[in-house]
Amino acid sequence: MAVRFGILGAIAVWRDGVPVDVGHARQRGVLGALLAEADGVVPADVLVDRVWGEGETSRGREALYGYVSRLRRVLSRVEVDILRDQGGYRLNVSAGSVDVHRFRGLADQSRAVPDEERSAVLWEEALSLWRGQAYAGMDTPWFNAQRDFLDRERLAAQLDLADIRLRRGQHDRILAELFALAEAHPLDERVAGQLMLALYRAGRAAEALARYQDVRRRLAEELGADPGPSLQHLHQQILINDESLTLTVPVPAVAPAVGTGTVCVPVPRQLPAPPTAFTGRKRELEQLTAAVEEAARREDVLVISAIVGTGGIGKTWLALRWAHENLKRFPDGQLYAALRGFDPSAEPVPAQVVIRGFLQALGVPPEEVPTAADAAAGLYRSLVADRRMLIVLDNARDTAQVVPLLPGSPACTVLVTSRGRLDGLATAYGARPLRVDSLTEPEAHQLLADALGGYRLAAEPDAAPVLLRHCAGLPLALGIVAARATAHPDFPLTVLATELNESTTRLDALNTGEVTADLRAVFEASTRALDDEVTRVFGLLGLAPGPDIGLHAAACLTALPPRRTRLLLRGLENAHLIQQYTPSRYRMHDLVRLCAAEHGRDQPAAVQRPALRRLVDFYLHTAHAADRLLHPHRTPIDLDPPVPGGAPYRIPDRSAALRWFDTDHSCLLAAQQLALEHRWYAPAWQLAWALDTFHNDRGYHQDAQAAWRTALTAGEDLGPTAQAQAHQHLGFILPITGSSAQARHHLDQALDLFAQTGDTAGQARTHVGLGMAGGQHAPLEQELPHYQRALRLYQALGDLRRQGSTLNMVGYTHAELGDFRQARTYCEQALLLLRRHGDRRHEAATLDTLGYIAYHTGDHHQALGYYHRALNLSRDIDNAYSEAMCLDHLGQVHQALGQSDEARRVWTQALDLYSSRYYDPAEAQRLRTQLRHLSSPEQSPDSPSWRDRECPINGGSGGQGDV
Repeated sequence: MAVRFGILGAIAVWRDGVPVDVGHARQRGVLGALLAEADGVVPADVLVDRVWGEGETSRGREALYGYVSRLRRVLSRVEVDILRDQGGYRLNVSAGSVDVHRFRGLADQSRAVPDEERSAVLWEEALSLWRGQAYAGMDTPWFNAQRDFLDRERLAAQLDLADIRLRRGQHDRILAELFALAEAHPLDERVAGQLMLALYRAGRAAEALARYQDVRRRLAEELGADPGPSLQHLHQQILINDESLTLTVPVPAVAPAVGTGTVCVPVPRQLPAPPTAFTGRKRELEQLTAAVEEAARREDVLVISAIVGTGGIGKTWLALRWAHENLKRFPDGQLYAALRGFDPSAEPVPAQVVIRGFLQALGVPPEEVPTAADAAAGLYRSLVADRRMLIVLDNARDTAQVVPLLPGSPACTVLVTSRGRLDGLATAYGARPLRVDSLTEPEAHQLLADALGGYRLAAEPDAAPVLLRHCAGLPLALGIVAARATAHPDFPLTVLATELNESTTRLDALNTGEVTADLRAVFEASTRALDDEVTRVFGLLGLAPGPDIGLHAAACLTALPPRRTRLLLRGLENAHLIQQYTPSRYRMHDLVRLCAAEHGRDQPAAVQRPALRRLVDFYLHTAHAADRLLHPHRTPIDLDPPVPGGAPYRIPDRSAALRWFDTDHSCLLAAQQLALEHRWYAPAWQLAWALDTFHNDRGYHQDAQAAWRTALTAGEDLGPTAQAQAHQHLGFILPITGSSAQARHHLDQALDLFAQTGDTAGQARTHVGLGMAGGQHAPLEQELPHYQRALRLYQALGDLRRQGSTLNMVGYTHAELGDFRQARTYCEQALLLLRRHGDRRHEAATLDTLGYIAYHTGDHHQALGYYHRALNLSRDIDNAYSEAMCLDHLGQVHQALGQSDEARRVWTQALDLYSSRYYDPAEAQRLRTQLRHLSSPEQSPDSPSWRDRECPINGGSGGQGDV
């Protein structure tokens, strides 16, 4: 097994010529710093200085061990080890396996060989080892100094080879390279001299003299100096046509320049084969076609379609599929270039190289391709002008890489694919961006079935959904799964499904062993284009709880101002590593999140833990403030101040509070679980409390139950008061979800704990819960004493507002018992107290009870009045739970009055609430039945009581959670 290492370009490892992914930038930096010594010991402090920079010693020391450990695991697959030796680390490799040491060895050999041809061969072999800038992507003082030093070594080698070529009369072979070197090193007199001599010998003496004047001017302007004696002497020799410049070896004839005769331009057909595994994308294909057809009608527009999206999303497949389906539109040919902007195994291809390839495809002999970049680009545009051609530029790094490759003629069509957004291309050249998203579930299933055969998926019905779920609609992930399954046709798909089921190893499972079919390597290629600060933010986002994140939450996570955070998020958005799917709100593809989480876990614990605590505090304090706006009469809880950087988002009013809760609900639940995992017990409990009003108003009873169960776990470390309140809230919620027996168990425990702590108000609230938890079949006479006990306790406390809400419960129970006169008395007393204290939530509940009393005493018109007032209050406070019940009750009254159209209207509104904002499938089904039988004489006019439905406005925890 041949293993080679490279630092003359991006830091890389190859096994038998196949690239090996060695991790993200910092990890590659550790490897690169060790490779500089090749089997020599690098002290730990020196290694930290090289990779992290001076002044980062403590931070680097903390992370170094983890990076070395991960590198060991990666390199063990190629049988290479990192040894601990004399207080440092030694990479156990031979110098010959590292490109920089092989380069230097070949350079020494070349200088020692007397035969110039053999020397030239050795120089060419040495220079072929370079793939770009040394240590590409690394940015510390040591890496930068090494890069500069190695660049000088490379230049010296290039010039030594050029001297040999000039002495051998091979100036035509090196003219293009000398032009490039002169552009890169405009003040280097040795380069200038070689270029002047090559131009002179090529019969271009005027250009050689002009080059001298250019160098002389630059030296004077930038250094205040004249050219040295050697260059001045060469200038004089060219001026007088000195015979000593003439070669004694035969000089190959100079080919005529392009344009001196008729050039026959061929029709290039460069498109790669179309993708065989392709499904869906109907909308995207139609959009590409529409753009071309619209431009054809206008006849003056260059069509540029920028197909953008995250790595592995299928951009190239889409471009090639459309191209092959539309070949007839481009009779003059198709040009294709793989720009390698985000290639995991190679550097981006310079535009000049692509243009040279295009010119050769268009029939220009290599020796006639202009050496100047502008001249080559001009010739390219001239050759494609007025020709109906398709130009596909695949995997562009950025707009700058694309612009030189754009034709000047509107007859051409350009397709560009990129992981970047290419906003500059849209702004300056009118490119039409086409974002490619994940496949839908049916499309993903079809893609997998086409690759594996539908029979194989059908044979394991439990495995296929797991594979599809964890590939998350990413075509590359689906392709990798298909490739691995095809490689082992006798293995059950459940083997792969099991590997994918574990999030910590999922990216390992999505790897065929080749870098282009390794999802982690594909994503890492995107992150290499990021600077360190953006990469840090990317990692922290991977650790953040919840399916998405808002700008202000991200600012707390990163400990940066929102404006700076937005800029950094834009960098991730431009790389299609996150998506701003709605203003100031961001999400990641599930598999990208796994890659981000790996980056996050690579950061020191001193970075991770405070970042997550800032985020938890942001969610907690913002939720607490929002809850105060939703339910201002609720007794608040005391919170510790947020940790520095965790300040809450300022929510202006009640409507904004509801919108914030709706948007961040999933994140809040995830933050509560995160808090519990990190043993931040107080925030875990407090988040359940802060979410309670919202959960009740929206009818999210299952979420409320889960939140309070988490709070109960946290309460075991917080003491009896926290435990009691968690038990109590569970006691209010469980009857609604059909678990009255469990509810009574929790409430009994709460009552005991409140009695131990002497909390009279807690006992009162618990008695209300015990009354409500009686259950569908419990006698009402058993519930009334609990409400009366609660009322007496509130009277003893002097709490008039809660007396009002409890009087309503007493009144409602009397109405259920048929004692309507007594019920009305209690409810009217309740209404006075609640209005005096501005408690509109419980005022709506009491009006609903009075409507119930009026309805059952035959005063239907008065019942309508009460229910309408209750409905208006419920809408004012945006309580979907109460609004749905009021509409339901109004329908019953309208039905009793024979007003079928009105009953249908309000029941339809209630059904919409039960089906959307206040999700309750059982109630929704009941209403559908009522609507179907609205005119049926068998339909009972009596409204079902809350005991029959277990979701009344007066009995739900939304109405009584703070009694």
